[in-house]
Amino acid sequence: MNKLIKKADVLIEALPYIRTFRGKTVVVKYGGHAMTDASLKERFAQDVVLLKYVGINPVIIHGGGPQIDKMLDRLGIQAKFRHGVRITDAATMEIVEMVLAGKINMELTDLITRHGGSAVGLSGKDGGLILSKPLTAKAWAESLDRDLDEEDAKGDFGLVGDIEKVDPGLLRNLQEDHYIPIIAPIGTDREGNTYNINADLVAGAIAGALRAEKLLMMTDIKGIRDANGRHLSTVSRKDVQRMMKKGTITEGMIPKVHACLDALGDGVGKAHIIDGRIPHAVLLEIFTRRGIGTEIVT
Repeated sequence: MNKLIKKADVLIEALPYIRTFRGKTVVVKYGGHAMTDASLKERFAQDVVLLKYVGINPVIIHGGGPQIDKMLDRLGIQAKFRHGVRITDAATMEIVEMVLAGKINMELTDLITRHGGSAVGLSGKDGGLILSKPLTAKAWAESLDRDLDEEDAKGDFGLVGDIEKVDPGLLRNLQEDHYIPIIAPIGTDREGNTYNINADLVAGAIAGALRAEKLLMMTDIKGIRDANGRHLSTVSRKDVQRMMKKGTITEGMIPKVHACLDALGDGVGKAHIIDGRIPHAVLLEIFTRRGIGTEIVT
Protein backbone atom coordinates (compact mmCIF):
# COMPACT_ATOMS: atom_id res chain seq x y z
CA MET A 1 0.00 0.00 0.00
CA ASN A 2 2.84 2.44 0.83
CA LYS A 3 4.30 1.94 -2.65
CA LEU A 4 0.95 2.79 -4.21
CA ILE A 5 0.65 5.91 -2.06
CA LYS A 6 4.14 7.01 -3.13
CA LYS A 7 3.11 6.61 -6.76
CA ALA A 8 0.05 8.77 -6.11
CA ASP A 9 2.26 11.40 -4.44
CA VAL A 10 4.45 11.54 -7.56
CA LEU A 11 1.39 12.18 -9.72
CA ILE A 12 0.18 14.89 -7.34
CA GLU A 13 3.60 16.59 -7.45
CA ALA A 14 3.38 16.69 -11.24
CA LEU A 15 -0.16 18.12 -11.30
CA PRO A 16 0.67 21.87 -10.97
CA TYR A 17 3.31 21.57 -13.69
CA ILE A 18 0.89 19.79 -16.02
CA ARG A 19 -1.64 22.55 -15.40
CA THR A 20 0.95 25.29 -15.98
CA PHE A 21 2.45 23.87 -19.17
CA ARG A 22 -0.69 22.47 -20.80
CA GLY A 23 -0.98 23.87 -24.33
CA LYS A 24 2.63 25.15 -24.25
CA THR A 25 5.54 24.07 -26.47
CA VAL A 26 8.62 22.29 -25.13
CA VAL A 27 11.58 21.94 -27.51
CA VAL A 28 13.99 19.10 -26.75
CA LYS A 29 17.45 18.70 -28.25
CA TYR A 30 17.96 14.93 -28.17
CA GLY A 31 21.56 13.75 -28.15
CA GLY A 32 24.40 12.11 -26.29
CA HIS A 33 24.22 8.72 -24.59
CA ALA A 34 20.41 8.82 -24.62
CA MET A 35 20.56 8.28 -28.40
CA THR A 36 22.69 5.14 -28.25
CA ASP A 37 21.55 3.24 -25.15
CA ALA A 38 18.52 1.05 -26.01
CA SER A 39 16.89 1.39 -22.60
CA LEU A 40 17.32 5.18 -22.51
CA LYS A 41 15.90 5.47 -26.03
CA GLU A 42 12.75 3.66 -24.95
CA ARG A 43 12.34 5.86 -21.88
CA PHE A 44 12.87 9.01 -23.91
CA ALA A 45 10.12 7.97 -26.31
CA GLN A 46 7.81 7.29 -23.36
CA ASP A 47 8.56 10.75 -21.95
CA VAL A 48 7.75 12.47 -25.24
CA VAL A 49 4.47 10.60 -25.67
CA LEU A 50 3.42 11.33 -22.08
CA LEU A 51 4.06 15.05 -22.62
CA LYS A 52 1.74 14.98 -25.61
CA TYR A 53 -0.97 13.04 -23.77
CA VAL A 54 -1.10 15.61 -20.93
CA GLY A 55 -1.51 18.46 -23.40
CA ILE A 56 2.09 19.68 -23.81
CA ASN A 57 3.47 20.09 -27.35
CA PRO A 58 6.94 18.52 -27.66
CA VAL A 59 9.19 19.32 -30.63
CA ILE A 60 12.32 17.17 -30.96
CA ILE A 61 15.60 18.09 -32.67
CA HIS A 62 18.21 15.34 -32.84
CA GLY A 63 21.91 15.19 -33.59
CA GLY A 64 23.92 12.21 -34.83
CA GLY A 65 27.67 12.91 -34.91
CA PRO A 66 28.83 9.44 -33.75
CA GLN A 67 26.51 7.71 -36.20
CA ILE A 68 27.82 9.87 -39.05
CA ASP A 69 31.41 9.04 -38.09
CA LYS A 70 30.60 5.33 -38.10
CA MET A 71 29.04 5.48 -41.57
CA LEU A 72 31.94 7.52 -42.99
CA ASP A 73 34.36 4.96 -41.59
CA ARG A 74 32.43 2.11 -43.19
CA LEU A 75 32.59 3.87 -46.55
CA GLY A 76 36.28 4.67 -46.21
CA ILE A 77 35.75 8.44 -46.02
CA GLN A 78 37.98 10.22 -43.53
CA ALA A 79 36.18 12.57 -41.15
CA LYS A 80 37.87 15.97 -40.95
CA PHE A 81 37.31 18.64 -38.33
CA ARG A 82 38.36 22.24 -37.97
CA HIS A 83 37.81 24.19 -34.74
CA GLY A 84 35.52 21.35 -33.66
CA VAL A 85 33.35 21.61 -36.77
CA ARG A 86 32.97 18.77 -39.27
CA ILE A 87 34.33 19.88 -42.64
CA THR A 88 31.54 18.89 -45.01
CA ASP A 89 32.24 18.50 -48.70
CA ALA A 90 29.59 17.29 -51.18
CA ALA A 91 30.33 13.58 -50.61
CA THR A 92 30.23 13.98 -46.84
CA MET A 93 27.00 15.99 -47.06
CA GLU A 94 25.31 13.09 -48.83
CA ILE A 95 26.26 10.78 -45.96
CA VAL A 96 25.23 13.35 -43.34
CA GLU A 97 21.81 13.76 -44.90
CA MET A 98 21.37 10.01 -45.30
CA VAL A 99 22.23 9.34 -41.65
CA LEU A 100 20.41 12.30 -40.07
CA ALA A 101 17.30 12.72 -42.24
CA GLY A 102 17.14 9.05 -43.20
CA LYS A 103 18.31 6.54 -40.63
CA ILE A 104 18.19 8.41 -37.30
CA ASN A 105 15.12 10.52 -38.03
CA MET A 106 13.10 7.56 -39.30
CA GLU A 107 14.12 5.34 -36.38
CA LEU A 108 13.20 7.98 -33.80
CA THR A 109 9.91 8.76 -35.52
CA ASP A 110 9.03 5.07 -35.58
CA LEU A 111 10.06 4.61 -31.93
CA ILE A 112 7.81 7.41 -30.69
CA THR A 113 4.95 6.22 -32.90
CA ARG A 114 5.26 2.68 -31.51
CA HIS A 115 4.91 4.11 -28.00
CA GLY A 116 1.58 5.72 -28.91
CA GLY A 117 2.56 9.13 -30.29
CA SER A 118 1.80 10.54 -33.73
CA ALA A 119 5.30 11.52 -34.82
CA VAL A 120 6.29 13.12 -38.12
CA GLY A 121 9.90 13.10 -39.32
CA LEU A 122 11.23 16.30 -40.91
CA SER A 123 14.39 18.11 -41.82
CA GLY A 124 14.90 21.84 -42.12
CA LYS A 125 14.34 21.46 -45.87
CA ASP A 126 10.66 20.57 -45.37
CA GLY A 127 8.18 23.39 -45.74
CA GLY A 128 10.94 26.00 -45.84
CA LEU A 129 11.54 25.38 -42.14
CA ILE A 130 15.21 26.44 -42.00
CA LEU A 131 16.74 28.92 -44.41
CA SER A 132 20.52 28.52 -44.21
CA LYS A 133 23.72 30.23 -45.22
CA PRO A 134 27.35 29.03 -45.05
CA LEU A 135 28.90 29.07 -41.58
CA THR A 136 32.08 31.11 -41.55
CA ALA A 137 35.03 30.48 -39.26
CA LYS A 138 34.57 33.98 -37.88
CA ALA A 139 30.92 33.36 -36.99
CA TRP A 140 31.76 30.06 -35.31
CA ALA A 141 34.59 31.64 -33.33
CA GLU A 142 32.24 34.36 -32.13
CA SER A 143 29.73 31.73 -30.98
CA LEU A 144 32.53 30.11 -28.94
CA ASP A 145 33.79 33.45 -27.59
CA ARG A 146 37.18 32.78 -29.16
CA ASP A 147 39.59 34.84 -31.21
CA LEU A 148 40.96 33.45 -34.47
CA ASP A 149 44.14 34.61 -36.07
CA GLU A 150 43.94 36.12 -39.55
CA GLU A 151 44.87 32.88 -41.31
CA ASP A 152 42.29 30.78 -39.44
CA ALA A 153 39.54 33.30 -40.12
CA LYS A 154 39.95 32.86 -43.88
CA GLY A 155 38.99 29.17 -43.90
CA ASP A 156 35.53 27.72 -44.27
CA PHE A 157 33.78 24.48 -43.42
CA GLY A 158 32.25 23.60 -46.77
CA LEU A 159 28.56 22.72 -46.57
CA VAL A 160 28.19 23.53 -42.87
CA GLY A 161 25.32 25.92 -42.33
CA ASP A 162 24.39 28.85 -40.18
CA ILE A 163 20.75 29.74 -39.61
CA GLU A 164 19.42 32.73 -41.49
CA LYS A 165 15.72 32.27 -40.72
CA VAL A 166 13.28 29.78 -39.21
CA ASP A 167 9.71 29.63 -40.52
CA PRO A 168 7.64 27.82 -37.86
CA GLY A 169 4.44 27.68 -39.91
CA LEU A 170 4.71 23.97 -40.72
CA LEU A 171 5.46 23.10 -37.09
CA ARG A 172 2.45 25.08 -35.86
CA ASN A 173 0.21 23.28 -38.34
CA LEU A 174 1.51 19.91 -37.18
CA GLN A 175 0.95 20.85 -33.55
CA GLU A 176 -2.62 21.89 -34.28
CA ASP A 177 -3.18 18.46 -35.84
CA HIS A 178 -1.69 16.80 -32.71
CA TYR A 179 1.54 15.57 -34.34
CA ILE A 180 4.98 15.47 -32.72
CA PRO A 181 7.62 16.97 -35.06
CA ILE A 182 10.99 15.16 -35.14
CA ILE A 183 13.57 17.38 -36.87
CA ALA A 184 16.94 16.57 -38.43
CA PRO A 185 19.35 19.56 -38.35
CA ILE A 186 19.67 20.11 -42.08
CA GLY A 187 18.80 23.30 -43.96
CA THR A 188 18.89 24.77 -47.43
CA ASP A 189 19.81 28.16 -48.88
CA ARG A 190 17.97 30.25 -51.49
CA GLU A 191 19.81 28.44 -54.30
CA GLY A 192 18.83 24.99 -53.03
CA ASN A 193 22.19 24.00 -51.53
CA THR A 194 21.92 21.64 -48.56
CA TYR A 195 23.76 22.36 -45.29
CA ASN A 196 24.67 20.41 -42.18
CA ILE A 197 23.82 22.54 -39.11
CA ASN A 198 24.81 22.15 -35.47
CA ALA A 199 21.79 20.55 -33.74
CA ASP A 200 22.16 22.74 -30.62
CA LEU A 201 21.85 25.87 -32.75
CA VAL A 202 18.83 24.46 -34.56
CA ALA A 203 17.11 23.61 -31.28
CA GLY A 204 17.69 27.11 -29.92
CA ALA A 205 16.49 28.80 -33.10
CA ILE A 206 13.35 26.67 -33.37
CA ALA A 207 12.53 27.21 -29.68
CA GLY A 208 12.81 30.94 -30.24
CA ALA A 209 10.71 30.90 -33.42
CA LEU A 210 7.95 28.96 -31.63
CA ARG A 211 8.23 31.11 -28.47
CA ALA A 212 8.50 27.83 -26.58
CA GLU A 213 7.86 27.65 -22.86
CA LYS A 214 10.99 25.55 -22.40
CA LEU A 215 14.12 24.45 -24.26
CA LEU A 216 15.74 21.26 -22.97
CA MET A 217 19.28 20.35 -24.02
CA MET A 218 20.08 16.68 -23.35
CA THR A 219 23.78 16.08 -22.68
CA ASP A 220 26.07 13.58 -20.95
CA ILE A 221 26.76 15.81 -17.95
CA LYS A 222 24.64 16.89 -14.98
CA GLY A 223 24.43 20.52 -16.02
CA ILE A 224 26.34 23.74 -15.38
CA ARG A 225 28.90 23.89 -12.56
CA ASP A 226 30.35 26.96 -10.89
CA ALA A 227 34.06 27.76 -10.55
CA ASN A 228 34.26 25.45 -7.52
CA GLY A 229 32.74 22.52 -9.38
CA ARG A 230 29.37 22.70 -7.62
CA HIS A 231 26.29 21.85 -9.65
CA LEU A 232 23.90 24.77 -10.17
CA SER A 233 20.19 23.94 -10.20
CA THR A 234 19.21 27.45 -11.32
CA VAL A 235 21.30 30.22 -12.82
CA SER A 236 20.41 33.56 -14.38
CA ARG A 237 21.16 34.52 -17.94
CA LYS A 238 23.50 37.29 -16.78
CA ASP A 239 25.41 34.92 -14.47
CA VAL A 240 25.88 32.47 -17.33
CA GLN A 241 27.27 35.25 -19.52
CA ARG A 242 29.74 36.18 -16.77
CA MET A 243 30.76 32.52 -16.35
CA MET A 244 31.47 32.27 -20.07
CA LYS A 245 33.66 35.38 -20.00
CA LYS A 246 35.60 34.01 -17.03
CA GLY A 247 36.10 30.63 -18.74
CA THR A 248 34.05 28.66 -16.20
CA ILE A 249 31.92 27.31 -19.06
CA THR A 250 34.18 25.79 -21.70
CA GLU A 251 34.50 23.54 -24.76
CA GLY A 252 31.45 21.53 -25.83
CA MET A 253 29.13 23.30 -23.40
CA ILE A 254 29.64 26.67 -25.07
CA PRO A 255 27.47 26.09 -28.20
CA LYS A 256 24.72 24.59 -26.01
CA VAL A 257 24.78 27.54 -23.63
CA HIS A 258 24.87 30.03 -26.50
CA ALA A 259 21.83 28.34 -28.02
CA CYS A 260 20.05 28.58 -24.66
CA LEU A 261 20.89 32.28 -24.28
CA ASP A 262 19.75 33.05 -27.83
CA ALA A 263 16.47 31.21 -27.20
CA LEU A 264 15.86 33.16 -23.99
CA GLY A 265 16.56 36.36 -25.89
CA ASP A 266 13.89 35.36 -28.42
CA GLY A 267 11.23 34.91 -25.74
CA VAL A 268 11.62 31.31 -24.56
CA GLY A 269 10.51 30.99 -20.93
CA LYS A 270 13.35 28.88 -19.54
CA ALA A 271 16.25 26.84 -20.92
CA HIS A 272 17.48 23.65 -19.29
CA ILE A 273 20.65 21.58 -19.63
CA ILE A 274 19.99 18.04 -18.40
CA ASP A 275 21.79 14.71 -18.11
CA GLY A 276 20.24 12.39 -20.69
CA ARG A 277 21.94 9.38 -19.09
CA ILE A 278 19.31 9.50 -16.33
CA PRO A 279 16.19 7.47 -17.23
CA HIS A 280 13.13 9.69 -17.82
CA ALA A 281 15.32 12.79 -17.64
CA VAL A 282 12.76 14.91 -19.51
CA LEU A 283 9.91 14.13 -17.11
CA LEU A 284 12.10 14.59 -14.05
CA GLU A 285 13.20 18.03 -15.19
CA ILE A 286 9.73 19.29 -16.12
CA PHE A 287 7.48 17.70 -13.50
CA THR A 288 9.52 17.82 -10.27
CA ARG A 289 10.30 20.74 -7.95
CA ARG A 290 14.10 20.60 -8.10
CA GLY A 291 14.58 18.94 -11.48
CA ILE A 292 17.81 17.12 -12.31
CA GLY A 293 19.79 19.59 -14.41
CA THR A 294 20.42 23.31 -14.64
CA GLU A 295 17.70 25.76 -15.58
CA ILE A 296 18.73 29.08 -17.07
CA VAL A 297 16.29 31.89 -16.41
CA THR A 298 16.06 35.49 -17.62
